[in-house]
Order: sequence, then C-alpha cells, then structure tokens
Amino acid sequence: MDKIQQRTLNVSLVVIAVFAVLFLRLIYLQVFEYKELGSISDANSLRRVWVQPPRGKMIDRNGIVMVDNQPLYTVKVIPSEFTDSLKKSALASLLYITQEELTERIDKGFKYNRFAPAAVGRDIELQKMVRLSENLWQLPGVMIEVENKRKYPLQAKASHVFGYLNFISKSQLEEMSGKGYTPDDKTGSKGLEKYYEDLLRGEKGARFELVNSVGKFAGKFESGARDRPFVNGNDLHLTLDAGLQKLAEELLKETEKSGAVVAIDPNDGGILAMASQPDYDLEILNGKTDSKKWAEIIHNPDKPLFNRAIQASYPPGSVYKLLLSIAAIEENVITPEKKIYCSGVFKLGRGRFLCHGGQGHGPVNLQRAIIESCNTYFYNLIFDLGFEKWTEYSRMFGFGKISGIDLPGEHSSPVPSAAYYDKRYGKGKWTKGYLVSLSIGQGELNTTPLQLAAFTATIANKGTWHQPHLVKGYRPDDSDTIAPFNFMKNKLPISERTFETVRQAMYESVERGTGRLAAVKNVAVAGKTGTAQNPHGKDHAWFVAFAPLEKPTIALVVLVENAGYGGSVSAPIAGKLINYYVNGVDTSAVDSILVAASQKDHSKTDMPRNDL
Repeated sequence: MDKIQQRTLNVSLVVIAVFAVLFLRLIYLQVFEYKELGSISDANSLRRVWVQPPRGKMIDRNGIVMVDNQPLYTVKVIPSEFTDSLKKSALASLLYITQEELTERIDKGFKYNRFAPAAVGRDIELQKMVRLSENLWQLPGVMIEVENKRKYPLQAKASHVFGYLNFISKSQLEEMSGKGYTPDDKTGSKGLEKYYEDLLRGEKGARFELVNSVGKFAGKFESGARDRPFVNGNDLHLTLDAGLQKLAEELLKETEKSGAVVAIDPNDGGILAMASQPDYDLEILNGKTDSKKWAEIIHNPDKPLFNRAIQASYPPGSVYKLLLSIAAIEENVITPEKKIYCSGVFKLGRGRFLCHGGQGHGPVNLQRAIIESCNTYFYNLIFDLGFEKWTEYSRMFGFGKISGIDLPGEHSSPVPSAAYYDKRYGKGKWTKGYLVSLSIGQGELNTTPLQLAAFTATIANKGTWHQPHLVKGYRPDDSDTIAPFNFMKNKLPISERTFETVRQAMYESVERGTGRLAAVKNVAVAGKTGTAQNPHGKDHAWFVAFAPLEKPTIALVVLVENAGYGGSVSAPIAGKLINYYVNGVDTSAVDSILVAASQKDHSKTDMPRNDL
C-alpha cells in the first residue's frame, strides 16, 4: 500500500511541475512579449525569406573575370497559402505553363515544408516578370525573388574546368542540411563549382516580413531589425590564362576529333589551360536548363561531359621513351654516347618487333634515338634497365596514382609491374615480350593527359614534381588580399645532368627530328612526339613540349584521338599555343621554311611504327 501511495505522489508532483512550467511560460508571453506577439497576431503571419548571396567569381591569372553573376528572377509559392484553384490557373497562365505543371511544382515543395517557399518558375524573362508583378496583389502566397545565375563573359568555354550548378538532391539535402541548404537551392555539380562549393556559395541572408491573412506583404518585421544580410561568396583566383584557354579550345575543335590539351606552369604546377573536346555550352545548364539541349548532351556518343584531360587513359606511345631514358641514364646502365645497332627488327625468342616498318636506323645513341624515335633502341634499353626499375621510376614521376588536382573525378590507371602481371595473367604465365611493348609506351600502360603534362613539367624544371592545380587562392569578401593555397611539391632524386641530356634531345627533336612542326620562331622549343596504337581505330596522336628551353614558362601535352601521327597533328597545335603564350601573339607558330622542309622530308622523319 505504501508503494502505491508513493507512486501516486510522484505522478502528482510531475503533473504539478509540468503545469507550473506552462503557467510560468504563459505569464512570460502575456506580460513581457505581448507587444511583439500582438503585432504578429494582428498581421496574422511572419514570413522568413531567404536571400541568396552572389557566388564568388572566377578570375584568371591576369585579372580577367571568366565566371561572373547576373540577375535571375524566380517565382516562388508558399504551398500552405496558395490553395485556390482559380488562383493557380491565373498563375499558370502568367508563367505560360499548364496548371498540371504548376501543381506538380508546388507539390514538390509541399513534400519538404508546406510553409516554405517552393520555386515554380526560374529564369523568368523581364517582360513576364513585370506582368506578374502587376498581378501579384491578387495572388496570395506568391512572391518574386531576385537570385543569381552564372555569367560567362568570355568566348573561352572551359566547361570541364568550371562545371555547373544543379538543384540539390534529396540525399545531398539530408547530408548538408546543417550548412543551411534548402530544397530549392543549387549546388556545384561538376568542376570547380563542385570542388570549391564551400568557398564559392557564400552565406544566405534572411528577411522577415509581416503578411496579412491573404498572404499579402504587410511590412517589415521590427523595421528590418531582425534581418540578416547575406555574405558574398569568395572569389577564386585561377592559374588559367583566358586567352590560352580559348586558343586551345579552338585548335582542338579545328581537328574535328576528340582530344585534350593541358598546359602547365613548370615552376609551380599551375594549370594554364585545360581543354577537352568535345565540350559543351555551360549556358544550357545556366538558370533554367534547356531539356532538349541537355538530352542532346547526355545522349551524344562522343560523351561531351567526359573530361578527357583527367578522366581518359591512353597508351602514351613514344612520349614514354623519355621516362625510360631518364631511368637508364640515372641508373648508369647506359651512357648517352653508347650506340645500339638498329637493323629494323628486334628479335626476342620467336618474336620479331619492327622498328620504322622494318627500316633500320643503323648505329643509334640516346640522343638520336629520341630525335628519330627509334623503337629498337628502347626495346633493348628496357632489358638493360630491368622491369623493376622501370616501374620504380614510373611511380616516382606520379604515374599509377591521381595527381590530386583540384577537380572532382580524376582517374588513374595502375603502372604495370611484375606483381601486376602475376595477378592479371597468373604467376609464370607472362613473358619478357610484355616489356617490349612497355618500352615504347604501349601494352598495359595507360596515362592521362594531365599525368603526362605534370611529367613534362618536371623535365622542364629539372626534377621538381608539382601538384597540378587550377586555383592559386581565394579572396574573402571582406579582404583586399588573396589567401593562397599550398600545394605539394616533390624534388626527385635524379641529377640535373640526366635531365639536361634528355632536355637537349627533346630540343633537337623539334629542331631537326619528328617534332619539327612544333617549331616557334625565336623560341627554343623542346618536345617529343608519340603515336599510340589504338586497337579500336586509327592511332592517337601525342605531343609533349616545353619552352623556352633555358627558362621554361610553359609545359604542355596535346592529344588528338584517332588522328594518326603526333608529329603531324598534335605538334603544330603545341607550337601555336607556345607561340601565343611566350610571344603573346596568335599567329601561325611554324616558320614557313620549316614547314616546307618538314613536308619535304616527312617520309624520313615520321613514318609508321617509327613513332609508336
């Protein structure tokens, strides 16, 4: 009996305590906040309107704005205040959509929060917006907001670099709700817009409005004292050169082939230009997406959304002979002067591997092997070096792993090794014949254009691998100075003497070898051609280069898919880009005398199988 009485007493005390708290709260509201609550009650409702901040701009290395903002008019509806079917019909008519479409858009917002504004029309033309404004008084629960959409003032697209904005998905909203996102927000979906979303987006402001019983604006709440101003997004200061970017896109497009260009500053790893062809027009995805044009993009068999510069892997072909040369010199397995006799055929067991279509070069040293891209020399060299060392040096230069560039979606293929072949083919089930293909950049070896660009930049600066990057820093909205980013760099344990030997051979390759079509008047250009076999069609054309030779300011890679020989197709593109960046003019990069000489002797310098 005592236990029952004790329980009754405990329950009674809890009930008394709850009622006491409620009573005290009632007294507080009636006595201390009656004025504020009374004004809200008179107006019937308090509405919070989010104010979107302008996203940060993207500015090139020379101070040119490449991505800006412009006004975007959005019509929003508060579902709980907009239920009259006649009003829905009127609004649908003003927006030039059907009532079913309008209802669907309202219902989409309703499922999140029926008191929160839901966008029913974006990127409204000014004329429509004015007409709607005139009728807004008879449409309770409807409001017009001025937001922002991107503006691309230059002809350079850089679509794979900049990326675009997209409506936040349900899963993203659940994941990022703590950061202030709401259902109608947009967030970076690709490229720099996605990678630097937190810096670019800024902070929303909030405006509190009093509305009457029919949802009409009745004045500011507390004269705007409770409003919170928005904070602009941070401007990104890019390493890109807008003019070089535009030229790279134009030159790639002229080939009418798929491909990629990556130009990099060898002194710090900053990307000067990054183009992938085919690309797409960012305006299609800006503001209100054109569904028909978007469908054309995603169903295009050439995959324009695919960034070939960082996501596509190809055999590097003869370009990779440079790495084998560096490793062999550094490991002292060969001297630059040592000659290997090229008969046109390399024999390994029962295998016969051709050089130059079976045409031999005779006695060849390292420099001539690079200049004329002699396969036989490198067939021998990889066995002198050894598979293990070849793999070690490949990894040392960053192959086999992503570079860490500040873009989402970077891809990398593994570097072949003995363990790799054991796993893929089985222990003891692969032969030394596999190394023959690797020696000339074929077989299971695949690299991205970005990886080869970083590799070329490392040769240009004589041994420092820099992490490639597109943004050098950002400028906070309340600051006049740029906050810089720190990127990784790695000094490789390779002597400058080794790099000098390879650099000089690359220079001679452009002066009198397979890369002559990359020559630039009054500029010492060093380069290497590559023509990579493609089992699915015509060979891929590679060219890597840097300039000027003594103090390089640009290193680059040009890839044109299914185009044939690197010396014929990709080298001229590289020359024009170097000419623009070094000389500051957009003219033909190749001296007419050199062009004539190259064409005259083309059969001797860039034959099939010589530049694989």
